[in-house]
Amino acid sequence: MSDVEVQPELREIVGAVLFAAKQPVTAARLCEVFRGAADQFGGAAAAFAEVTEADIEAAVAAVREALAAGGLGLRVVSVAGGYRMENDTRCGLWLRQYLEKGRPTRLSGPALETLAIVAYRQPVTRAQIEAVRGVAVDAIVRTLLDLQLIRAVGRSDLPGRPWLFGTTQRFLEHFGLHSLDDLPGVEELRETRAASTAAAAAGAPASAPDAGASAPAGPDADEAPPPDTEGPPPDAEDPEPDTEDPAPDAETPVSETQGPAPDTESPPPPEADDRRIELADTADEPEAPATRGKPTDGGGPA
Repeated sequence: MSDVEVQPELREIVGAVLFAAKQPVTAARLCEVFRGAADQFGGAAAAFAEVTEADIEAAVAAVREALAAGGLGLRVVSVAGGYRMENDTRCGLWLRQYLEKGRPTRLSGPALETLAIVAYRQPVTRAQIEAVRGVAVDAIVRTLLDLQLIRAVGRSDLPGRPWLFGTTQRFLEHFGLHSLDDLPGVEELRETRAASTAAAAAGAPASAPDAGASAPAGPDADEAPPPDTEGPPPDAEDPEPDTEDPAPDAETPVSETQGPAPDTESPPPPEADDRRIELADTADEPEAPATRGKPTDGGGPA
């Protein structure tokens, strides 16, 4: 058995560094690693002292191809200005189970809107964010700061010198962006919106026949009340109990309930009062959503 140690190739060293790195590594940083190893250890490490960034990029491409060909569940991606080795997204379910991560946490709609404003308009103050969204964003900004998706990058020259916020490297890593230049532009966003609108419109004809089939049911339901309204006159033939009550009370059940069958068979005054109470309650119900709907816009941020 030979004791000769085989010199590793450049792509093997690069792959090992990417595997051990916790953050994306740039080509310039890898060049510093090779030069530092050559100065400190010499010998075999000195052979890689003159490695350039172009050599690093070629080695990263070789590692990427080897991982893809081997089917190892790993890949090398370009993110946050550097390179990172990560697991294949198709293996994410089993990794979350092994790491006991549970279900992934997702940003809410208001949080995504606030984050988008910061990403496209940074540096931006909290007041400028609120001017765009129209609601207070104190709670959402604190949440994004806790998630390390945004950070305070300085203070504005406006009165009071408010904080200016911008995105972080974690933001780029989270969304898989190499740099802020990879953010979609206005035209790309319009194309995406048009594509989603067209997809939604394509599904509309399929539901149109169902709507048409259910349309005739409306007139039938509307035609049903006339026989019920004709029901009260036979009961009105007995004027003795009806004349004892005041005229407004006798007319109220007929005009409001339109003569339902159970009420016309037994029309005592207490039941008529109960029906008026139920109608008053149901008349007030449409106002409830309006009062409950107001806090939803500003409830979250407050």
